[in-house]
Amino acid sequence: MFSPSTTARVTIVLALALGAAGGCSKEEEPEPMPMYSMDDTRQTPVLNVSGASHFARIALDCIHREYPNKLNQTLESAEFLKEPRELHPAFYGCFDWHSSVHGHWMLTKLLTLFPEMPERGEIVAGLQQSLTAGNIIGEVAYFGHESGSWERTYGWAWLLQLAAELDGWDDPLGAELAANLAPLTALIRDRYIEFLPRQTYAIRTGVHPNTAFGLAFALDYARAAGDDELADALTEAALRYFRNDSACPLSWEPSGEDFLSPCLEEAALMARVLQADEFADWLDAFLPDLSGPNALVPATVSDRTDGKIVHLDGLNLSRAWDLYIIANHLHDEETVRVFRELAAEHLSASLPNVASEHYEGSHWLASFAIYALTRNH
Repeated sequence: MFSPSTTARVTIVLALALGAAGGCSKEEEPEPMPMYSMDDTRQTPVLNVSGASHFARIALDCIHREYPNKLNQTLESAEFLKEPRELHPAFYGCFDWHSSVHGHWMLTKLLTLFPEMPERGEIVAGLQQSLTAGNIIGEVAYFGHESGSWERTYGWAWLLQLAAELDGWDDPLGAELAANLAPLTALIRDRYIEFLPRQTYAIRTGVHPNTAFGLAFALDYARAAGDDELADALTEAALRYFRNDSACPLSWEPSGEDFLSPCLEEAALMARVLQADEFADWLDAFLPDLSGPNALVPATVSDRTDGKIVHLDGLNLSRAWDLYIIANHLHDEETVRVFRELAAEHLSASLPNVASEHYEGSHWLASFAIYALTRNH
């Protein structure tokens, strides 16, 4: 499937990423700034502190940028016409609510990986500004005004990822912020419990409502938090929706604005749910042709100033994290190698383009990049 130079090519592309992302002209020809090293054993780029700083700057630029803003709200009367920071005192930045949530997740994640990174002070100040107890009560109040489908389940899933990251952060600040976030975490947790029995059919789209994505991220939280009731509800739903699936039509992907792969999101969820041997058999039936020539190639992004077309950079990054998660649950060495090389191919296609130049992508893609870069373990 891959030429002998695949790993070398990925290494070169990623080594050049920061220079390309910084918008340097060809005439300048800057020295490559190392954002990553390549772990040849696991066929994956490994984030370093330079890369962490690059992505942190992107999120720091947007978590408290109020405009432009997409509120996606239901207006019951004129009194609901308020400024974004009034409606969402914690998560008003980064263009929309869910992007703000996962921007905060990313900054927390980077501090857990690089506690002494140069941006630590700015990150801590930003998290403390957003995640106050009062601000979170304001967020809870907003959920009380909106319909039960608001941010279901994409924003819900990222909120639980943020909660899990704060809970697992070995720092007193993490415990303080997790406690502040707890009322909203509990609300989202309870909404999953209430909603899943009512959702008769899975949503198999490549954008926000994707059911497999929402279940997978929530299941990660439930297991980290030791919430057996939530974990059982999520597992039961996953098996009910997906256990008997086969022959996923991978050739139908991507559609023109996907940032998630319906097939791979489902497979990555089932990797979490099934035992290793059972999962391997399920995967053989679900994606029988994945190892074939050109079965899965990175998406081409023709216009990164278009807010929908740039979704395809997110697709490349989310495919990479799915492929790593799937590989981590398989034992056949050759199959694992193929999945990890496919992941590296997808990372190399989009990581150099995660930059602050175009806000259409920068307000959310950095989080996707960090999630993908931290899944191969």
